[in-house]
Amino acid sequence: QVQLIESGGGSVQAGGSLRLSCTSSARIFSKYAMAWFRHAPGKERELVAAISWSGGTTSYADSVKGRFTISRETGKNSISLQMNSLEPEDTATYYCAATPPYGSEWVPRPEDEIHWWGQGTQVTVSS
Repeated sequence: QVQLIESGGGSVQAGGSLRLSCTSSARIFSKYAMAWFRHAPGKERELVAAISWSGGTTSYADSVKGRFTISRETGKNSISLQMNSLEPEDTATYYCAATPPYGSEWVPRPEDEIHWWGQGTQVTVSS
């Protein structure tokens, strides 16, 4: 069974930074494309950032471009999401996700099926 374990959530004031991490087995990180989603109450789930299994391609939601950075840490079998200039609108539960890729540079899109999900970590940004 695949386990994705998130960490790094918390509470921060607007303008602050947080770094989320997601760890799993080496099998997952060597073969799967990865992504971060978020879900806030009353809103639809949003694909925040995605990264190909090679690490060479990334994509971001327009709402976080220039503020968030997704990266793979191969030696640690993890991905991270560096979140800077946080806004109250970023408040949500953030989920790590993994899915088989359609190529080394393929990244998940919002409509693509996700095979594995983490349990989520809460991020709260106060104004």
